Amino acid sequence: MATTLDPAASQEEWTLADLLEDLGHIPLSRIRMRPPPGTATEEDVLKAEGHTGRICELIDGVLVEKAMGYLESLLGGAVVEALRHFVRQRDLGIVLTADGPLRILLGQVRIPDACFIAWDRFPGRKLPKTPIPAVAPDLAVEILSEGNTPGEMERKLRDYFAAGVRLVWYIDPRSRTARVYTSPERCEELGAQGTLSGGDVLPGFELSLAALFAEIDSPGREA
Repeated sequence: MATTLDPAASQEEWTLADLLEDLGHIPLSRIRMRPPPGTATEEDVLKAEGHTGRICELIDGVLVEKAMGYLESLLGGAVVEALRHFVRQRDLGIVLTADGPLRILLGQVRIPDACFIAWDRFPGRKLPKTPIPAVAPDLAVEILSEGNTPGEMERKLRDYFAAGVRLVWYIDPRSRTARVYTSPERCEELGAQGTLSGGDVLPGFELSLAALFAEIDSPGREA
């Protein structure tokens, strides 16, 4: 388990090692130096994508590039497609792709690879006009990349559930497995022949991992 630094401790006294520990020992190549770590804002999240095309999350004033690749994008798109078809048919809410930033906690902008947000999180079903709405998804999906570290994903999991996320899927394209979380401590491991279920969040929704990973083996093939 990754060590969590004392949130009351002054970041002015931190070393680079402290910062890396807090971020889950992610590769240095993913930490943006402009603006300097600790000073970044939500505006910088938008600027990073607009000026450089880099998708970054905001973690306590630090811009952190998302670890992504084309396989992750392909699988994320397939998950979005399946979720969107299910959600639209039942008018349950909205589904976002991997370029939809959300302020899930104060100082925390996260960008799941796919996510579902139920209508009841939007008063009157009115979608926010701000580019980074203050809302947590009901379901957050992360397609694991080689650049993701265990500490990073442990922290992200804690942040998601602290924000009110009800269900998290971590999908690993290399091992062709998945982990389904209903809390930071409660996890179900799924093998390559397992099936992702919407549980209490999306009752009736199912997505076979075999069908999902067929996107890698035979893109465009009907599953």
